[in-house]
Amino acid sequence: MKIGNIEFRHGLFLAPMAGITDHPFRSLCIACGAEGVTSELISAKGAVYGDKKTDALARVYDDEHIAAIQIFGSDPEIMAGAARLMMRFSPDYIDINMGCPVPKLVKNGEGSALMRNPELCERIVSAVVSAVDVPVTAKFRKACDDDHPDSAIDVALACERGGASAVFVHGRTRSQMYSGVADREIIKRVKQAVSIPVIGNGDVACYDDFLSMKRDTGCDGVMIGRGAYGSPWVFDEIAKRLDGLEYTEPSKEAKKEFLVRQLELVVEEKGLNGIKEFRHHILQYCKGFSGSARMRRDISLITSKKAALEAIERVFD
Repeated sequence: MKIGNIEFRHGLFLAPMAGITDHPFRSLCIACGAEGVTSELISAKGAVYGDKKTDALARVYDDEHIAAIQIFGSDPEIMAGAARLMMRFSPDYIDINMGCPVPKLVKNGEGSALMRNPELCERIVSAVVSAVDVPVTAKFRKACDDDHPDSAIDVALACERGGASAVFVHGRTRSQMYSGVADREIIKRVKQAVSIPVIGNGDVACYDDFLSMKRDTGCDGVMIGRGAYGSPWVFDEIAKRLDGLEYTEPSKEAKKEFLVRQLELVVEEKGLNGIKEFRHHILQYCKGFSGSARMRRDISLITSKKAALEAIERVFD
């Protein structure tokens, strides 16, 4: 499949997740076989008005192409200005967030609230497309609320009219957040409605899930979010099995090495400030281990690299 002139062999993407998909995690997923990654959410207003966090969030590293920068906002002019500013980081494409369910964004008319106004979605996409010389995509949900269950189709058509090169569709409504089961029927209907590539997102955590998402929806690619959190090797499983190669799940020692490598990158890039965020990753890696309640308590107290390494040793002992 292609997004603009960018080719993806299997159409295998890592979903952006705030506070989770930083560069260390994206790097691991790329090494495991993810073909496309996306930055964490970046405020268009923050970018335009010089917010200090923007540069760190928007940086695209040499080891993570193909990479998109994702921006959010509701003003077409500001979104266009932010997209222009993002080009100094050399993203392969720009993604517009129209699906974030966080209440703060929704109250501001951003994220999934945009789905209530397809005409505005079209104007935002058109403004961003005119502002940059790379492909532009949009990511949204089934709907913002249960009262408008088909709004993903209207939004997809609006994005296509605005010049989007592809759309990513999460099969849950905003009100569902991350609960319940993702609706694949809406992804299928979006695919049938537009001529640009459609990437399906929701409830994919293994090769069989990948295949069934493609089969059930006819989508061109698949985006994996929580299914990769704590198990970046899911991309390795899917990529190898699609290529007809044998796949063996990493050993416990190999999983520990993944986590240590991620820790090293976190400390290198963020210093001790990154340790707090990293605690969540340790918890995900050890999900299902015996004594997990005690592990959660111990891991919540980690404040140094040494303590993190010791916790990792205990987790995988």
